Amino acid sequence: MNRTIETRNLAHAPTDSATGWRNFADVPALLASAPHRLMFFAGAAAVIVSMTWWACFLAAEYFGRPFPAPAVPAGWAHAVFTQYGMLPLFMFGFLLTVFPRWTGQPALTRRAYVPVFVGVFGGYLLSHLGLLGLRPLLLAGIALMLLGWLTALFVLGAVLAKNGARDRHALSCFVALVLGWCGLAAFGAFVLGAPWQLAFVAIKLGTFGLLLPIYFTVCHRMLPFFSASVVGARYHAFKPVWSLALLWPLLFVHLGLELTHRYAWLWLADGPLTLFFLGHWLAWQPWKCIRPGLLAVLHLAFAWVPIAFALYTLQSTIMFSGGGFLFGRAPIHALTIGFFGSMLVAMVTRVTQGHSGRPLEMGAVAWLSLALLQLVVLVRIHAEVVHDAPRWLLIAAFGWLLAFLPWVLRSLWIYATPRVDGKPG
Repeated sequence: MNRTIETRNLAHAPTDSATGWRNFADVPALLASAPHRLMFFAGAAAVIVSMTWWACFLAAEYFGRPFPAPAVPAGWAHAVFTQYGMLPLFMFGFLLTVFPRWTGQPALTRRAYVPVFVGVFGGYLLSHLGLLGLRPLLLAGIALMLLGWLTALFVLGAVLAKNGARDRHALSCFVALVLGWCGLAAFGAFVLGAPWQLAFVAIKLGTFGLLLPIYFTVCHRMLPFFSASVVGARYHAFKPVWSLALLWPLLFVHLGLELTHRYAWLWLADGPLTLFFLGHWLAWQPWKCIRPGLLAVLHLAFAWVPIAFALYTLQSTIMFSGGGFLFGRAPIHALTIGFFGSMLVAMVTRVTQGHSGRPLEMGAVAWLSLALLQLVVLVRIHAEVVHDAPRWLLIAAFGWLLAFLPWVLRSLWIYATPRVDGKPG
């Protein structure tokens, strides 16, 4: 009872619709009034921080200018901190909000989610300072990220335990977060001097053990729900219980083949995964969901998953047949920029609009970001099949910043100001 009262009071305190916040001193309390507001604010900032560092590094290399060299390979750092720092900030904001809802429990209080923000976001920023040639700060940042991540596991694990782990979507997300902590710890060990293979494990685990399972699990639960609520009775909600039970073994097979460098055999997992994702996309009936735009973009973003795994399948089949390693990193960037990036814009825009009291619509800024992001995916894929790859990599990096900057600025303003309808949250 006291916890419920505390949650209600904390939610109402900074969001007085009559006065709003009078000065910047009110912003921290307002941000901390809900987990999604706090963590999405951090994630939006991280979207720019991650790619600014990467774009500057690529530009310095391309133009032959000096730039602080990180203590680890820059490409690996780029992969790790986008996968374990930038995107998980949004995921934690979402999961810390929906875990109690999915399991029928009271909303979490500030004392549960603010330490997650301090650890993960604080460690993320510290790590990026460390990438400027300051190895002790890099290690300290990773350690702080791991502590914040562990706090989130404790909080979400307690919610899941009270539910008896009966909610399969919550359980799937929690397993992925545990694997994510292990992957980040593996990279931390590499920075400390452990073999390079641990960094390789961290990168692959981040994609196929953390991000893809959580993204799909959320889509599996939310896309049919959103679609049915808009389309109505003529929409058949496809949400079979076997989806997650089939997905996880296929992803583990893919991981096992990648980690043992058996790339020519990846088609054994990626062929079925292509059919799996394509089957779900079609079963979710995107042709019935072309309006409103906020619903259509969810289905558009998911279309990149079967495309990415079709590229993986074709790539490994060519290798198996005696050909070379064609397409380079095109499949992974179709997945990461195409799916993860596009779904980020689509899903976060929906949550941001709804939880700020605004209409559930994309808006010009979100549409612009999404459209530009599709061009960035194509540019990044193009970079893998041309001779002048560094130039196209640089264009893709700055293209990401151009695509996201208007969306990020608008989002940061929304998170730092009260709801327009005067409600708490």
